[in-house]
Order: sequence, then C-alpha cells, then structure tokens
Amino acid sequence: MQTSATRPKRDLFLDVVRAAAIAGVVGQHWLMPVLEYADGRLATGNALATPGWWVLTWLSQVMPLVFFAGGAANLISLNAATSSRDWLAARVQRLLLPALPLFMVWLVVPELLRAFGIPEQPLEVAGAIAAQLLWFLAVYLVTVLVTPLMAAAHRRWGLRVPVVMAVAGVLVDVARFNDLGLIGYANAVFVWLAVHQIGFLYADGRLGSLGRRGALTMSAAGFGVTALMVAFGPYPASMIGMPGAPVSNMSPPSVLLAALAVGQIGLLLALRPAIGRWAVRPPVAAALRWLGPRFMSVYLWHMPALVVVAGVSVFGFGYRTPEPGSIAWLVAAPLWLAATGLVLAGLLRIFARFEVRKLDGGPIAPTAQLVLAGLVASGGLLGLAATGFTTPPDSGQLAGPLPWVFLVTAAFLLVGKPLRLKAQQARRGVVQHLPQEPLPQPVVGSRP
Repeated sequence: MQTSATRPKRDLFLDVVRAAAIAGVVGQHWLMPVLEYADGRLATGNALATPGWWVLTWLSQVMPLVFFAGGAANLISLNAATSSRDWLAARVQRLLLPALPLFMVWLVVPELLRAFGIPEQPLEVAGAIAAQLLWFLAVYLVTVLVTPLMAAAHRRWGLRVPVVMAVAGVLVDVARFNDLGLIGYANAVFVWLAVHQIGFLYADGRLGSLGRRGALTMSAAGFGVTALMVAFGPYPASMIGMPGAPVSNMSPPSVLLAALAVGQIGLLLALRPAIGRWAVRPPVAAALRWLGPRFMSVYLWHMPALVVVAGVSVFGFGYRTPEPGSIAWLVAAPLWLAATGLVLAGLLRIFARFEVRKLDGGPIAPTAQLVLAGLVASGGLLGLAATGFTTPPDSGQLAGPLPWVFLVTAAFLLVGKPLRLKAQQARRGVVQHLPQEPLPQPVVGSRP
C-alpha cells in the first residue's frame, strides 16, 4: 500500500479536465432551454438549435472528456487499491449514495407542486428534466464494473482495445442506419468504453509523452475525421440532440463522439503546460479542491436547480426566454446563470454532504454480488431517466418512479459496506471529506 510519503502527487491537468467538463455540462444545460408558458402548457426549445450554433457543440459537448478523465482516475485508483473487490465496493457506493437524496426529494416534490396548483404538463416536464441525465450515471456504473477487466485488457493489448471498441461502434452505427435503430444503444457501451480506455492511455503515460506537435496532430486528426463523417456520412453536425431532428449523435451515442473525443483530448494535451501553470494559482487550486469531492452532487442537482429557477421565473412571473443570440438574450443569460448558480449552491450545501462524508469500514459483499448490485442500479437509473420522476395522476405508484427508486436503493444495500460517521466525529458534528484519488503525473514513456 502507498503511504503519504510515497503517494504520487495529484495530476492537476486531470483535475482541470474534470472541472472543466462538469462546468461545461452545467453551463450548457442551463443556457440551452428556450421556455414559454401559456394556457397551462410549457413550450420548450433549444437555444443551440439556432442556425450556425451547432459549431459550439464541438467544444461544449464535453461528455467525452468526462469519460476520458474518469478512465484515467479509475485506472490509477484501481492500481492503488488493495484489491479489485474493495475498489468496486467503494466505487459503486460512492456513485450511488449521492443519488439517494435526489430520489427522496423527487418522490415528494410532484405532489407538493400539484398542491400548489401547478398544471400536469409543466410538472411532467420538470420531472423528466430532473431525471433524464441519470443515463450518465447508469452508463458510468457499467464502465466501473468492467474496469478491472478492461485494465487487464489494456495491460495486454494497449491501444488496440479502444481501436477495437471504435470499430465495433462503426458496425453498430451501420446497423443502426440500416433500419435496426434500437441496436444503436449498444454504442452506449462501445463508444464510451473506447473513450474511457483512452483515459487509461493517459494514466500510464503514453499520451503524456506526446509533445505539443504530436498533441495538435492528434487533435487535427480527431476533428478532421469528425468533419468528414458529418460531411459524407449520416451524422448531424450538432454533437447534441436537437428538437425534431431525425438523428441524434447523443441518444443513442454514435461513433462520431469517439472521433470528437480524440480531437478534444488532443487539443487539451497541447494546452497541458499552460493548464498546469494556471491550475496552481491559489484561487483555481482552491476551486479544484472544493469541486473534486462534489463532482457527482453538482451533476445530479444542477438540473433541479434549473427547475426551481425556471418554475419561479416562467410560471410565477411569466418570463419568456428572449430570442437566442439577441441583445435581450445576451443580457438575460448572465442573470439566469447567476440565479441558477445560487440555487445550486444552496442545494449543494444541503445535499453534497452525502458525497463527501467519511466511508467507514465494514463487511464488503462478494465480487459477484457487487457486479449484480451495479447492474441492478444501472437498470433502475435507466428506468428513471426514461420515465421521469412524476407519476400520472390516474395511475398507481407502480407506474411512476417508485419501482426504479426501489431497484437503485436495493442495489446500494447489496454492496454491503455500511456508511456511517465514526462515533467521535458524529459527536463533534464533523463530516470528513472523502480523499480524492491520487492522480499522479504520468511518467514520460512509461508502460504498464
């Protein structure tokens, strides 16, 4: 085991990539909605559907960076763990615990809003918005479950693993665009695992050995392939799904996102020295230390924060989103972001403690049970993402979120490692922050 004296220093580049990714997710989701309320119905649009704005999504679609940074962190922390079983238990528990308070709140919120006279259609929109992004947690859980196997494959075959995954993604897209649409969802595994595996290449030093010219070449290749696939293939130019569009690059994910990931990662690697210098500035370093243990809480609660601000402004005060890109929109956007940020800060003050609290020791379930727990939880999360947090008023509870919440909660209990504050800490009212994974600077030219 590593001691504090031998533990490698944090990789600030990865910290910045993760922070930038979550900031990009939050900012894009908060600025995208185009809202108008009339006659008991909420009309929703997407600001990025504005002609020409698709180009922004080539940088603002940051999910590839989330999986890249997650892959690097997962390999590093797995290598530092006492066993893959301990690692799986800690990972699954840390991912599921922050979601449980969100479920508890949304099992109550719809009935409260109905009591205040909120019409059913806006309520359904709110419940769908708050739940739809749980798809990421469901898919990421699967990547965590297979990380020990993928790490073994990485040690044996290296770069060939993400290449094979990308080829599988191409074959899935070929079938998808030839009247086998549902098979496209297989790329939720192939595409994101390919990008996750690129994170392994960074963690072991292979990508870290790239100079500026090599990184820029990688970036140009990634963005170039992306452009060619858009120009000559069936792929839309926008990297996010657009209202009414016949094809989406995100739902299900297309292999185009793997090419985009190569472009984005190469660009960031070219900027890595400058990013490192910027990250050591005290305000930036403090922000990174604060965000690191709260990553999942920020992700889970940023859409409920949007629901609060949209509900108060649109339903309460009759606010209508100005035409995207207009002077009025440009003036309103910073105010909208500030209001939503304040609400998110309040939510994090209440709920982030579930993510940063101390994990106390205890019995851990067998590996097979841990895998079962992860798969059950992933299924429950996908169910919630697909159906939302509201129950139709004329339906029973089984038609709403309750069965899916039960699955995720049962999965959390299956992990078998109890969470509690140590007695002395509880008496003092102290909540320990969970240490972040040690993210070492890759050794240039190193190999596993």
